[in-house]
Amino acid sequence: MNSEHREIRLSGSGGQGLVLAGRILAEALVREGKQIAQSTSYEPTSRGGLSRADLVVDTGELDYPLAVRLDLVVILDPVATNLSPESLASQALIVIDHEIKVPPWKNCQLLSLPLLQTARTVGNLRVTNIVALGALNQASKTVGPNTLEMVIRERVPTKFLQLNLDAFAAGVALVPGAMGEI
Repeated sequence: MNSEHREIRLSGSGGQGLVLAGRILAEALVREGKQIAQSTSYEPTSRGGLSRADLVVDTGELDYPLAVRLDLVVILDPVATNLSPESLASQALIVIDHEIKVPPWKNCQLLSLPLLQTARTVGNLRVTNIVALGALNQASKTVGPNTLEMVIRERVPTKFLQLNLDAFAAGVALVPGAMGEI
C-alpha cells in the first residue's frame, strides 16, 4: 500500500476556533484510518496574535510529527499570511478569506473565498472556522464529508449544533463555483 502524506495548517488569529477545527479534522481522519500528529500554536486573543493548528497526516507511519512543507492551508486573518515559500509544498492549496491581501506566493493554488462573510450570513462570525473547514475539505477531498459532519455533531455543544452544521454546509457550497478559478 502506498503511503499518502499531507501536511495541513489552519491559521488565523486567536479566538477564531482554529484549534477546535483542527481537532475535528484530526478525529475525522483517524476514523478513516489515517495516522495523525497534531500541534498547535497560539498567542492571546487580546493581542490579535497568531493561532494555528497543524496536522501531519499519513496512511502509513509518520516519520516526523511537525509540519514542514504544507500541502493544505487555511488563512482567516492577515496575521497568518507570513508563510515562507519554503514552507509550502509545490501546488499547495491555500484557502484564504477574500478580504485578505494575498502575498506573492508562487507554485500554489489559491482559493480566495468569502469565509468571514459567509459565517456572518449563517448567523455568527464564531463559526468561520467551520465554514473554512467545509470549504477546505470540499476543495481537497481530505476526508469523507459524512465523517467530518459526524464528528462535528459529536463535538459541538447541542445548542450550537444547527449553526455549525449550517456553517459546514455553507463552506462546502462555496467551493464548486470557485474551483474553476484556481
